Amino acid sequence: MHILVTNDDGINAPGLLALAQEIIPLGKVTVLAPDHNWSASGHVKTMHRPLRVKEVPLTENVTSLATDGAPSDAVALALLGLIKEPINLVVSGINPNANIGHDVTYSGTVTAAMEAAIWGLPAIAVSLHSPEDHVGALDYGPAARIANRVARAVVRNGLPVGTLLNVNVPYLPDEEIKGFMITRQGLRVYRDQLDTRYDPRGRPYYWIGGDAPTGIPDEGTDFGALSEGYVSITPLHLDMTAYHTLDILRTWDWQT
Repeated sequence: MHILVTNDDGINAPGLLALAQEIIPLGKVTVLAPDHNWSASGHVKTMHRPLRVKEVPLTENVTSLATDGAPSDAVALALLGLIKEPINLVVSGINPNANIGHDVTYSGTVTAAMEAAIWGLPAIAVSLHSPEDHVGALDYGPAARIANRVARAVVRNGLPVGTLLNVNVPYLPDEEIKGFMITRQGLRVYRDQLDTRYDPRGRPYYWIGGDAPTGIPDEGTDFGALSEGYVSITPLHLDMTAYHTLDILRTWDWQT
């Protein structure tokens, strides 16, 4: 078993180290991650410039590489042959904040796993639902141990081609996590605001800011599971066709 570990927070992120160390018992681990933070980068493919890769020290007995590309670039580089030994599983994380609902379209953590799914590999994205007001270092230990258990299950059972698991872990001690819940995407509530400022020459520039997003804790959803103290496991697939709309569109008059 050869497992690729990546993330979107950069090679030096503590969540990546915690994840890699916990995954090591499952087989050979190779780390290939961005050399800086790519949070909220979405599914990027770098085509307009060359990509560079360098080896970095991370943890003992693990080959660790950093690239100046995006998270999805890191996965593509590995699968295109930069990593010579075939890869069996890709695990992305641990993101310090939850990736739920529509977050999956923004998240570099999730889209790195999507890149693996495009290549036909099983993939897992792991995120920690840490409090917005948390001060100090985060404890990634429980989430890393959850990632180990989820990865073991995927190795045992496999995943359908084109499918990945989006895993979100409540920020609780091991003994307070109630269990696992298989969920659907919930509704994320964004509270973005546009902050307009001016440079010394009077030219406007803009920040997209606002309060932290929340969610609607409907039963059976990712946010609902987290709110109740459960690990949320949401299967995602690459086919984004709105099948329920196909028959509606077929009734339209497309000639006028």
